[in-house]
Amino acid sequence: MTFDTRVTLTGPWRKPAQMLAEQSYDGHSSIHDASTATSLGLTGAPIEAPTHFSQFDPLCNLVWGQSWFERGCISCHFQTMVVEGEEVQATLCVEGAGMAEIEAHKADGTPVLKGTASVGPSHSATELAKRLEAFADPGELFVVDQLSVGMAEDSGRAMVDFDSGNGDGYPFSLSDKLRRITEAHPWYTSEGSAESPWGAPVLPMEMISVLAHKQGGRWPVRRPSLGLFLDLEVRLVNGPVFAGREYQLRKEIVGLGQSRRTESYWTRTTLSDPATGTVAAEVLLHSGVFKQSYPGYPLGNTGGPSPA
Repeated sequence: MTFDTRVTLTGPWRKPAQMLAEQSYDGHSSIHDASTATSLGLTGAPIEAPTHFSQFDPLCNLVWGQSWFERGCISCHFQTMVVEGEEVQATLCVEGAGMAEIEAHKADGTPVLKGTASVGPSHSATELAKRLEAFADPGELFVVDQLSVGMAEDSGRAMVDFDSGNGDGYPFSLSDKLRRITEAHPWYTSEGSAESPWGAPVLPMEMISVLAHKQGGRWPVRRPSLGLFLDLEVRLVNGPVFAGREYQLRKEIVGLGQSRRTESYWTRTTLSDPATGTVAAEVLLHSGVFKQSYPGYPLGNTGGPSPA
């Protein structure tokens, strides 16, 4: 039997670290470079959006315990970019046995993200499940026009270990991240993991996104153009996902869209055990491409409506 009372948990103020200043792709700097961000009218180089996921891990662990690392799902729509030095606070409001609403905001009240956190196996009402379902025909596209729903690829095998870099897209190691992560936990480390329920180091939720997007998914998006994360969901199916362990990656385009400033596409990446085929996790990413960043873009094309 459960009570009807909603319980709200609020975390401490944190200052997320910018770790993508040196990120590059297709031979040019990304939106996380200060000068590139300024050229698009942004106030500064944004911190990578998944960084905020770590502030929810202690709250979710408090509610669901080790199940959070085995079957947890965090599903977010990013609302406002955060630059290094800004403080962010995370809040979780428990609605029932397996579902909660989450949000994060800055010190002045500006919303950073909103979404859901849940523990499986059922996650039918996640933030991104609702948002993807609400997307309609995107209309005429000019930057992601070569993509189509159902396009898929086997992206090979990948892993995130403690000391190796993660390519041009993620120019830092797991050890680098753990030195600056907003919420440290012994289970993330080689030493502390010996006392964990699984006896192996768990990959933080935000680093599961790095693993999923470390390689593959070089979809034929027209270049030069600059992108950003609009929405992200990390869903553990048979977790945890472990540091130093290899996973098979498979990617599929599951949606297309556009708004006034961006064209966009949804990619679902499945992480599975190469030996057994057992799915460990799924990552759903809604990527946006700034229309303004593509030379010659017909700026009169503002696209159809999309979920706010």
